[in-house]
Amino acid sequence: EPGSTFKAFTVAAALEDGKVTPSTQFSLPPVLQVYDREITDSHPRGWEVRDVSGILAQSSNVGAALIGRRIGARRFDQWVRRFGFGTPTGVDLPGEEGGIVLPYEEYTGPTAANMAMGQGLAVTPMQMGAAYAAIANGGILRPPHIVGSVGGVERPVPEGKRILSEETAGSVRKMLEGVLGPGGTATGAAIEGYELGGKTGTAEKPDENGGYSKTKFVASFVGFAPAKSPRLLVAVMVDEPKGDIYGGTVAGPAFKKITSFALTNLRIGPE
Repeated sequence: EPGSTFKAFTVAAALEDGKVTPSTQFSLPPVLQVYDREITDSHPRGWEVRDVSGILAQSSNVGAALIGRRIGARRFDQWVRRFGFGTPTGVDLPGEEGGIVLPYEEYTGPTAANMAMGQGLAVTPMQMGAAYAAIANGGILRPPHIVGSVGGVERPVPEGKRILSEETAGSVRKMLEGVLGPGGTATGAAIEGYELGGKTGTAEKPDENGGYSKTKFVASFVGFAPAKSPRLLVAVMVDEPKGDIYGGTVAGPAFKKITSFALTNLRIGPE
């Protein structure tokens, strides 16, 4: 399950459908009751007012669920599939999985709220990379490819399809810069001299009894660099981290090391 890295798609869908703007404000209760499910943020807090940018930067579960509510369950289901979840990406590697996304007919009351904050569906790192690349490249979702050329002959880049306007993709990229800025959840992933965009994720793993484990997590970070005209995208997933569990502190530093090396090795300078 992707956890909070999925919130970027919730926000992108709401922006594209005209349900919110980056500055739309939400009043966030400490606990949001959605049918039989109580949704809270990762750390206890009182009532707060945050705009959409702040909800994404500080990774509010309550805020994501309220944004998802504005989209509506049926439309949100369409958006999940529009971003490519539930089906293989078409990458040129054997044995690709399609992840797990419930059919809309099997949704229950809290399903859409859970999915809006990245729980209740299963994804692959390849799907997450492809979907974030669509945000990074201006709104085009295309199959990832592994082989650049064969025998000196370049392989064609797979054709893609536009799923977001350039304006929406640019807005989400700008908001994702805030995740690495002051008050964001991934200040430890920042690289000096570069503007970066990205999102943390900390997902509870399903347990054998049908609920969620309180001791087993997946910590993740997906980000791109440079933020304004991305050249690189890096996805880091840590299965069942020990000790610290949060994506910003577990996966974020790995993202920083990998991306720093790649930027230097590929001679990609700051913007």
